[in-house]
Amino acid sequence: MALGKRTRAGEKGAMHSLPILLKLAGRPVILAGEGPAADAKRRLIERSGGIVVADDVDAGIAIVTIEDRAMAEAAAKGLKARGILVNVVDRPDLCDFTMPAIVDRDPVLIAIGTGGASAGLAKALRIAFEALLPANLGVLARALAGARDHIRTRWPDADDRRRAIDAALSPAGPLDPLADHSAENVERWLEETGSVGQARLEIVELRSADPDDLTLRQARWLGRADRIVHELAVPSSILDRARADAVREASSVAPAMPVSGLTLWLRWMG
Repeated sequence: MALGKRTRAGEKGAMHSLPILLKLAGRPVILAGEGPAADAKRRLIERSGGIVVADDVDAGIAIVTIEDRAMAEAAAKGLKARGILVNVVDRPDLCDFTMPAIVDRDPVLIAIGTGGASAGLAKALRIAFEALLPANLGVLARALAGARDHIRTRWPDADDRRRAIDAALSPAGPLDPLADHSAENVERWLEETGSVGQARLEIVELRSADPDDLTLRQARWLGRADRIVHELAVPSSILDRARADAVREASSVAPAMPVSGLTLWLRWMG
C-alpha cells in the first residue's frame, strides 16, 4: 500500500515553492522598472530566449524592479489582477515566484533558491557548485540524450533501465558526473554493462529525525530504493529524502526479500 501525507506550507517537510524550469523562447515577459536591477533581469530574460515587453502587453509572467515599495506593490497588484504571475525584486512577500541563482552547464541547469530569504546565500552556493561541477557536464547530458534509444533497447524494462543509469552515474561509476571525462565512456558503458544487480533488502536503523544525521550510505540508499517499508514512527523528514516515485509502505513487521530492486526496511530506534 503506497502512502501519501499532506502537509501545509511552512510545516516541516513541506516545500515553500514548487521548483520548475520554464521555457521562455519566443514568449513575452513584462519587465517593469529601470536601473541596474532591470538591466540584469533583461539580460537573463533574453539569455533564456524570452522577449522583454512593456507592462501594457499581454504576458504570463512579469518582473518588477521598482525600488520604491509603494510603487512596486501597486505595480504588482495591477499585474496580478490581470492573472499574471509576478516577481518583485527584493520583495519576497510580494512575489508569486522567485528567481534562483543559476549554474549553467547547458543543457544542465541547477537553480538554487532560498524563497527570497537570502540572495547572498544562494549566490554563495552557486559559486560552490560552479567550482564542484566539471565544465563539460553538459557534454555528458547530451551524450546520454543521444544514446536514449540505445539505452531503451539495452534495458527494455523501465526499472532495470533506471537501476543501470543510477549505477553508472554513482560516485566512481563509469559515468560519474563529477569526473572530467565521463562523456567519453557512454558508448563503452552501453557495450560492457552486464546485469543491473540482484534484488536486495537493506535495514536502516534510525535514531534521529534529522536527515543530516543519516550516514552517506543510508542517504544513497534512500535516493535509489525502489521500495521503502517503514515503521509508523519513522518521521516524514526522513521519508522525504527517498525517491519521489519509490513505493512507500507503513508496516510493523519486516518485509520479505524482494523479487527485484532495492527495498529498505526503516526501523525507528529513537
